[in-house]
Amino acid sequence: MSIEPRAGILDIRPYKPGSSEAPGIANPVKLSSNENALGCSEKAAEAMKAMAPKLHLYPDGGATKLRQAIAEAEGLEAENIVCGTGSDELLQLLGRAYLDPGDKVVQSQYGFLVYRLVAMQCGAKFVSAPERDYRSDVDAILEVAGDDTKIVFLANPNNPTGTYIPADEVRRLRDGLPATTLLVLDAAYAEFVRNPDYEAGIELARERDDVVVTRTFSKIHGLAALRLGWAYGNKAIIDVLHRVRGPFNVNMAAIEAGTAAIRDKAFQQRSADHNDEWVAFLRQQIGGLGLEVTPSVCNFVLIHFPQTAGKTAAEADAYLTSKGLIIRSVEPYGLPNALRATVGTEAENRRLVEVLSDFMNA
Repeated sequence: MSIEPRAGILDIRPYKPGSSEAPGIANPVKLSSNENALGCSEKAAEAMKAMAPKLHLYPDGGATKLRQAIAEAEGLEAENIVCGTGSDELLQLLGRAYLDPGDKVVQSQYGFLVYRLVAMQCGAKFVSAPERDYRSDVDAILEVAGDDTKIVFLANPNNPTGTYIPADEVRRLRDGLPATTLLVLDAAYAEFVRNPDYEAGIELARERDDVVVTRTFSKIHGLAALRLGWAYGNKAIIDVLHRVRGPFNVNMAAIEAGTAAIRDKAFQQRSADHNDEWVAFLRQQIGGLGLEVTPSVCNFVLIHFPQTAGKTAAEADAYLTSKGLIIRSVEPYGLPNALRATVGTEAENRRLVEVLSDFMNA
């Protein structure tokens, strides 16, 4: 008799990160994981190196130094912040704390895959609301959510589409949900958005006790290898997350590097400026090849391919890989005819356009 996991666990398909290998090519260009093209802040790297003599010590369990740095940089209250091993862990902690088997979880149609994993890990029911033009539709979410949803996950901006909904629509969503529904705003790409009608959701979370915002250091800060994120919300929610997180869930290297990174506004500005320039370039150049590119405010673009033999997304993916360019299939999101490409360096972006041009003109 074998030991069996809880019902539903074996139905989970493990999350598959972006590939980093191209067979037969020694140093491929990786544009599959939305990493920062500029690397990370030099100050963050120096801070991590400086803590090397302390590797034998446990970190501060509450990541107090980092929470205070985030609070100072963002104009927040440190006691309303909890840090985690990437925003992924924080999303999982929210599920662990608030979901019972059979509860209902709702997301938009092309929402981040981790939300489904959170629901399945907790034995919850998972429902997706249709999107409109690859954009979250508040009316559709409200209709699907009804009065019995425990958590609504909203990635804003969304991965893999790169689209967002404005602040007034987010507020309309929160106002339309019952007070018993927790609205989780995943703002992993917030720092890249400069549109005046966008808000990460911090003010909404400050005003209400049924909203929590998650953020990450993996994108604009370029600290993906350290797995670091933070959440902001009502003290009652943050207290719950502190109770269910591990006692030393954030390591000392992440605390030191994250503290330096959140204070390095110049690096964040350079990263956002670089992204603005090259998202526009990729949209214009790839669109000129006859391919549809969904307008993106993130550090990636979603490219749609025809179903014509020889020009499909799968064939484009294989061709790009054969030339040493790795981008991301989004078939697991229900987008079999699209690929997601991260904004890279100037040389990488130009190479991507060149190889895509060769593919389309072959």
